[in-house]
Amino acid sequence: MDQKAFTLDPSRDASAAIDGVRVKILLPLPFAGPLDYSLPVNMAKPVAGSLVRVPLSGRKVIGVVWDGKTTENGKVIAFKKLKAIEAVLDLPPLAKDLRRFVDWVSAYTLSPQGAVLRMCLPSPAALGDVPVKRYYVSTGTKPSGLRITPVREKLLEIAADAIPRTATELAKCAGTSLSVVQALAKAGALQVIELSSDAPFSEPDLSSAGPHLSEEQTRATNAICAKVQDGGFAPFLLDGVTGSGKTEVYFEGLAKALAEKGAQVLVLVPEIALTSQWLDRFEARFGVKPVVWHSEIGQAGKRRAWRGVASGQARVVVGARSALFLPFRNLAFITVDEEHDPSFKQEEGVLYHARDMAIVRAKLAKCPIVLASATPSLETLVNADQGRYETLLMRQRHGGAVLPAMHAIDMRTHAPEPGTWLSPVLVSEIEKTLAAGEQVMLFLNRRGYAPLTLCRTCGFRIECPSCSAWLVEHRFRRELQCHHCGHMEPVPDVCPQCDTKDALVACGPGVERMFEEVRQRFPNVRVSVMTSDTMTTSLETARVVGEIASGQLDIVIGTQIVTKGYHFPGLTLVGVVDADLGLRGGDLRAGERTYQQLVQTAGRAGRADKPGRVYLQSYEPEHPVVRALLTGDGEAFLSAEKCSREQYSMPPFGKLVAVILSGPDMADVMQQGRALAASAPIIEGLHFVGPAPAPMARVRGQHRFRMLVHAPKDMKIQPVIRSWVSKAPKIGGVRIKIDIDPYSFM
Repeated sequence: MDQKAFTLDPSRDASAAIDGVRVKILLPLPFAGPLDYSLPVNMAKPVAGSLVRVPLSGRKVIGVVWDGKTTENGKVIAFKKLKAIEAVLDLPPLAKDLRRFVDWVSAYTLSPQGAVLRMCLPSPAALGDVPVKRYYVSTGTKPSGLRITPVREKLLEIAADAIPRTATELAKCAGTSLSVVQALAKAGALQVIELSSDAPFSEPDLSSAGPHLSEEQTRATNAICAKVQDGGFAPFLLDGVTGSGKTEVYFEGLAKALAEKGAQVLVLVPEIALTSQWLDRFEARFGVKPVVWHSEIGQAGKRRAWRGVASGQARVVVGARSALFLPFRNLAFITVDEEHDPSFKQEEGVLYHARDMAIVRAKLAKCPIVLASATPSLETLVNADQGRYETLLMRQRHGGAVLPAMHAIDMRTHAPEPGTWLSPVLVSEIEKTLAAGEQVMLFLNRRGYAPLTLCRTCGFRIECPSCSAWLVEHRFRRELQCHHCGHMEPVPDVCPQCDTKDALVACGPGVERMFEEVRQRFPNVRVSVMTSDTMTTSLETARVVGEIASGQLDIVIGTQIVTKGYHFPGLTLVGVVDADLGLRGGDLRAGERTYQQLVQTAGRAGRADKPGRVYLQSYEPEHPVVRALLTGDGEAFLSAEKCSREQYSMPPFGKLVAVILSGPDMADVMQQGRALAASAPIIEGLHFVGPAPAPMARVRGQHRFRMLVHAPKDMKIQPVIRSWVSKAPKIGGVRIKIDIDPYSFM
C-alpha cells in the first residue's frame, strides 16, 4: 500500500495553515495523552483512528488521530505554535472499540495512553510500504527475430499457464539459468509484473464438520453458539477436566462466529502453548493455518499479520497476550485458552493481565468470550459464582479415556539413594512402564543442572554480579547463568574466593541433573529434555513434540513447557520430582498455582486408551494441595482458598496495588519509599505496607524496594493512587512502577 495517499504540497509552508483546525494525535510514546497538531489547508480532515505521519523533535513519527479533550498542563497550546500533519497513511483506521480499549487500559493500569497505543502498533518498519516482488508471465507472443531454442520453448510452455512466477522459479522449472528468463523478458516474450511480497491469508473452510461431540461437549457448544448467534457481550467459563475436549467446543463457537461475513475471531493462549499440535488441530478442522502472533515473529511476519488483521482479510488470529491489541475491524468472538496461566500477566512495560483485559475487549466489541481451563483461576471462579460469567462444566474425558490415578510418595520414608533424586518407588514405576512399551514424563519446574554452586572449602556461593540471585549451572552449555538478567559466565575451575581447585559443588536438582540420573539408571532408553533453554524455536519444539507423540522417545524430562495442552497417546506415567517446590516462598497464590500446575502436569497421562498414573514426590504429603490432588476433591481445596482470601479481603475479595521502587543507589530508593509512605493518604479501609526491600532486592544493577496498598473491593483505587504518587516528593534517579492487581511479589 502507498503511504502517500495525502501529503503536503512541498511548495507551501506547513506552519502557515490559518484555518484553526487542530487535530488530536496520540503517539506510541510514553505520553499521558494526545498532542495537538494543525491540519494543512490542502488536506481533508482525517477520521478518528487514521494513522498519520507527524513531526516530533526533529524526527518523523507515526501516530493515530484520537478523539477526546487534549490539553497540556491544563492549557490549550496556541494554534500558531502547532506543527502540521505531514501525511495520512494509506492504512485502515483503528476501530472505535480499539481506541476505547486503549483509553480503558491506560486508565485502569495507570499507564500513559501512548505506552498502551504502542502495543497496538508494530515497529514503524512494519507500517511502511510493503515490498514488491518481480514476477513473470507469458505475453502469448514469440517476438520475431528471437531464436526459440528447446530450453526457451520449454520455459515459455511453463509460463503459458499465466501463473506469476519469479525468475528463480521459472528457471528452476525449466532447468535453465536466470539469464534465459531475463533474455525472454527483454525480447517481450515474458511480461514483468510487480506484486506484493505479502501473500493474502486463506479463508477458513467452514463446510467441514468437526468431530463427533459428547453430550457434555454438545451442551456447552449449544450454549456458546446461541450467544454468538444473538450477538452482544456474553462471557463464559468453560471448566473442563484435562482431555475433555474444550478445544473442540470453542472451535464450534469460533466457526459459528466466522459464518458471519467479515467476522474475525481471536484465540489467546500462553506463548509456550503456541504449539504445532494446536496449529495442526486447527488446520485439520478448518483447512488453513490461522494467523499467528507472538514474540518469535519477525518484522515481515508482523507487517503481514498486522495489515491482514487491520484490513479484515485475516479472519482467525491465535496469539500470545499482545495479540489482544491487534487492530481487528470486526471482532466477533474471543477465547482465552488456559485462562489461569500466570504468563497472561505482563510484568514489563504496561502491566496488565491479558485475561482480564480480554473481558474488557469483548465488552467493548460487543462479542462473546470463552475463558477455558481445567483449573480456573480463583478470580474467574468467583466471577462465575456471582453470576457474571455463565459456567459450562465438562467432567468427563473425551473418547472414553479416564483421569489418571494419583499417588503420593512420602520422601521421608521412601528417600532416594544419596546423590540421587528419584525415590525407589518412582524408579520401580518407571521400570514397569518402560517394560510395557509405554512412555514416561518427569516434571521438575527448575531449569539447568543445579540452582546453586558453592565451595565446600569456604562456603562461597556464586552469585550474579547484577542481581541478588545465585547463578544457575547449565551443564549442557558449561555455563553459569542468571535467570533474571541473563548474565552468563563459564563454570570456574577454582573457587573465586579461596582459589581451591575442584571444590565447587552443584547443590539441588534441575532438569539437566535429572537427565544425568535417568541416563545412568536407564542407559538404553531414549530420553529428551524440554525446557525454554533446549526448545529455543517453535520448529525445535515441534520436532521434539512429534517424536514424543510418535513414540520415538521413551522418557521426557521437562519444566512447565511440557504441561501446555500436549496430547501424547503413549504416555501413561507422570512423575513429579518435587511436588512441594511451588509451595515455598509465601506467595498469595502459591497454593492455587501449585494445584493448577500439578493438575495440568498430571493431565498429560492416560489421554488415550491406556490408563495413566501420576506419582508426586513430596516431603509434606499431608499438605492441602497434595491431598486435593490425591482425593480428586479440588473443589474443597478451592473453596477453602476462597474462604481464606475472603476472610482477609485478599483478591478477588479485595484489591492490591504494588508500588515498586528501583534505582542504582539504594539510599535514594529507600528515601523515595519513605517519602511515599509519609505522604500516603488516610482513608478508611485503605492500608499501606512498606517500603521494604523486595525479595529480589537487586535486578540488573537496580536496587528494589516494594510497597503494597490494600483496599476494599468496591473502592475506586486508581484516582487515589494517581493523586498520591503524583503529589509525593520525587528523588532523582528513582523509578516508580505501579502494578494494579499484582501477580508477582518478587
